[in-house]
Amino acid sequence: MNHIEEPVFMQPRRFALWDLGFRPFYLLASVFAALSIPLWSLQFSGLLGHVYLAGPVWHAHEMLFGFALAVIVGFLFTAGRNWTNQPTPTGPFLAGLAALWIAGRLLVLTPFAWTAAVVNVAFPLVAAIALAIPFVKAKNQRNYFFIGLLLAMSVASGFVHLSQLGVVSFPSWIGLQAGLDIVLFILAVMGGRVIPMFTNNGVPGAQATRSPRVEKSALGLTLALVAVDLLGLKGLPLALLAVAACVAHTARWLLWKPWKTFKVPLVWVLQAAYLWIPIHLALRSLAESGVIPTSVATHALTVGAAGGLIIGMMTRTARGHTARPLRADRFDTACYVLVLAAALVRVVVPLLMPAQTLAAVQCSAVLWSGGFGLYAVRYWPVLTGARLDGKRG
Repeated sequence: MNHIEEPVFMQPRRFALWDLGFRPFYLLASVFAALSIPLWSLQFSGLLGHVYLAGPVWHAHEMLFGFALAVIVGFLFTAGRNWTNQPTPTGPFLAGLAALWIAGRLLVLTPFAWTAAVVNVAFPLVAAIALAIPFVKAKNQRNYFFIGLLLAMSVASGFVHLSQLGVVSFPSWIGLQAGLDIVLFILAVMGGRVIPMFTNNGVPGAQATRSPRVEKSALGLTLALVAVDLLGLKGLPLALLAVAACVAHTARWLLWKPWKTFKVPLVWVLQAAYLWIPIHLALRSLAESGVIPTSVATHALTVGAAGGLIIGMMTRTARGHTARPLRADRFDTACYVLVLAAALVRVVVPLLMPAQTLAAVQCSAVLWSGGFGLYAVRYWPVLTGARLDGKRG
């Protein structure tokens, strides 16, 4: 297999980092994921202090409004061009957006709190405007809601900063929960669009299907969960809603025939990652009932679902949009295994052995960092180099 796949990652002929949105943001996100989680594990272990955003708030904010948002913006800029046949940010404008994102990551580590707040609110806002231009020109109404979701991420990030600055009296977790809900909804929408299609394209005879009733139930219940969180409802109503959403997403996943994808890593990684959504919902119901810690449910979503879907989509998008074979090699598969193993360790160990939570966090951090670090090293020449077919993009 090596002698076939090695030319896929040939030396780039032209520096192409600013040719399309996925390139800089996938690279930045993977490097940031590889570096920031070990830093957080040191903070969690009491070995490293903080400056502006306090430990857990910094970790949550940066995973949502740093790492995940970078990948979402990179994906939307790339997919948006295909959806609309209109140009999305490239060149100096794309470089400026990347610089704005980097500034946000650095400023939260400094005493310049108000500047950090403005920059972090501005990034998704500017990205929303940049995405709205081609969408409106093409009258691509089907995807207008993505503009609204980016604007909502801007508001949620702003709420976290205003809380930290003492401008509002509400706790910062409200903004963080809103960010989690938005990411969950984006994962649910995009998973439903691409996973059955990729399954049927990549696994002959898989016959992955979609049921309109199940689709409406899964997405509708997810939106209901968002509404309940915004209203601040807790306890039994939220627990029951999470159970209902878990059942709907499980039914949705089973229609995609995940058991037929074991021999195709580029597909099974997405199937395995999506399974973490109903797991998250089940665990969230238990957390609302006071049975388990909330952090376990949260990490099922952030490490398992978001981390798994992101690493799977970043490899597939990078390959497809640089004219490389849609076939995962051993390095891609290693990335998948490391990230999904990080989720298992972070969720399962604290559930079964609460006394080993610190060790689980540290082990999970190493696995996560290894998976995204390997991606960054392996795909650096791919993301910075020209397409193999000579086209722009």
